[in-house]
Amino acid sequence: MHVPASYEYPNAPYFAEYLNFEADENLFEVLNNQFNELIEIFENAGNGQADKAYAPGKWSLKGLLGHMVDTERIVSYRVLAISRGEKTPLPGFDENEYQAASEYETQEVAAIVTQYKATRAATLALLHSFSTKHWNQMGEANGKKTSARAWAWMIAGHEKHHLTIMKERYLA
Repeated sequence: MHVPASYEYPNAPYFAEYLNFEADENLFEVLNNQFNELIEIFENAGNGQADKAYAPGKWSLKGLLGHMVDTERIVSYRVLAISRGEKTPLPGFDENEYQAASEYETQEVAAIVTQYKATRAATLALLHSFSTKHWNQMGEANGKKTSARAWAWMIAGHEKHHLTIMKERYLA
């Protein structure tokens, strides 16, 4: 699935940052490669490394993974709703409120990795079911008109962003 055209998403800084992919990249390859990279990071994390934050007041590595799980779940719902022609505007969410309520920081990292694996499998199953009509469907989320394709790529863009943060700030 190709990268969305600029008319498929709003001119907002986070969209431009997260949808910064090469035109010939394939969404399914990107998502699979990210999945493998993230699993490898957590398989190789040393004792207690997942429990540590890179700075005071920041989420731990496992908290960051939990944030990624929550975000993928929310964005996958947006992709589903828009692909099905939902007319009701979809709300945004406050990542910090979700994180505070999640209790990821008290969970075992293996349990969060299991949630990540299940979430990604569900996302991929959904996306593989789409026709051209589904990908091109337009809807509203966060007060902005977007396509199902743009939100699907946002999953990859959000993960790309956080994989970079993991490598630069947590694992450096």
